[in-house]
Amino acid sequence: MSCSVAQCLEVIGEWWTMLIVRDAFLGVRRFDDFKSRLGISRNVLAQRLGTLVSAGVLEKRLYQERPPRHEYALTEKGHDLWPVLNAMRQWGDRHAAPAGPPVVLIHRACGHKAEMVLACAHCGDRVTHRDVRARRGPGAREPLPVPRRG
Repeated sequence: MSCSVAQCLEVIGEWWTMLIVRDAFLGVRRFDDFKSRLGISRNVLAQRLGTLVSAGVLEKRLYQERPPRHEYALTEKGHDLWPVLNAMRQWGDRHAAPAGPPVVLIHRACGHKAEMVLACAHCGDRVTHRDVRARRGPGAREPLPVPRRG
C-alpha cells in the first residue's frame, strides 16, 4: 500500500511494539529488563525486538561475551518515533486516564509541562487537520481519495 501511515504500522502497529519503544526511551536496554517491566512472554519479546532490529528502529549491541548478552539501543530511526509516542501519550492522557496522566513531561529548560504540538516547518504556526490539504507526493502510486462533502 502506498501510504506512509500503513508503512509505519507495519513496523510499530503491534500492541507490544510501542511499549518496547517507550521503555527504550526511558533507558531500558536489556532483554530481562524489558521482560520484567512489561510482563511480556520471552518469545513475544524476542520476536518484537527482532522486528524492531530488522526495521532499523533498535540496534542490538553485545555487552557481554561469555555468555553472549546483548542490549538494545534506539537508532536515529527509533528516535524519530518520539513525536509518535508522545502523540499517543497525550491522547491517552486526554481520553483514557480518568484519574489524570500517569506521567507528566517537564521541559528541562523552563521547568514547565511539555506538550507536543504540530507546527509548520516554514512559518512556525500551530497546525491542525483543518489547516492542511493533501496533495500527491513524489511517492504516490494511486490517486488521493476524493473527500466527501457533508
